[in-house]
Amino acid sequence: MGERTNYTPGTFSWTDLTTTDQDGAKAFYSALFGWEATDNPVGDGIVYSTMSLGGKDVAAISPQPEAQRDAGAPPAWNSYVTVQSADAALERAKQLGATVHAPAFDVMDVGRMGVIQDPQLAFVLVWEPKSHRGASLVNVAGALCWNELATSDVDASSGFYGELFEWTYEPIEDAPIRYLVAKNTDGHSNAGIRPRQEMEPSYWLVYFGSDDLEADVAKAGELGGNQLVEPMDIGPGRIAVLQDPQGAVFALYSGQFDD
Repeated sequence: MGERTNYTPGTFSWTDLTTTDQDGAKAFYSALFGWEATDNPVGDGIVYSTMSLGGKDVAAISPQPEAQRDAGAPPAWNSYVTVQSADAALERAKQLGATVHAPAFDVMDVGRMGVIQDPQLAFVLVWEPKSHRGASLVNVAGALCWNELATSDVDASSGFYGELFEWTYEPIEDAPIRYLVAKNTDGHSNAGIRPRQEMEPSYWLVYFGSDDLEADVAKAGELGGNQLVEPMDIGPGRIAVLQDPQGAVFALYSGQFDD
């Protein structure tokens, strides 16, 4: 079981969904993954729904901010990276050519965060933990198991994140496309970087674990989701890319999980 109580700085540690239909999204993912929701009031009638699996927090679902909706931004899964200092990470990101869309701010007593758009236009969030360390369960079916960057420039993106989070990289030599595995300072694999496909934006794709990929893809379809990339072999396992009924893109992985 991939239970976690803390994360090495530079590690993806949390994900949440901002969506146009919070109740609909909660119903979809609860039916797909067996998640249970705890609604946490965050002001003005808004709740931040923490989703748990077997009593362990794995993700969250919240309403899409009005500014994003007005701008026509689609619902999206957000990727959070643990850092020692959100303020320092944002300042370093600016020095490296990123745009800071949300300066560091406190999230009550649970942590401090900020929002970065990297030089290739992908969004990523930094998380300085306080009482909330991140997901307490990862790398199992129904939980976060991987984060993957689709980018217009693999070399520039790998350089940016290497400087920002001290990642090193290991290429997958026999991959059908260029693929870099990012490793933390502790040597653990943390994420992947690949070229984006035609008509694909630069973005961080969130993967959730699956015990039965084909069954989960079929179930997602029955629940109103769409298949964007059909199940395919990738070496250590199989993946598929889906879109939930509100339009947020996510991926499934079945195969060998890290501890």
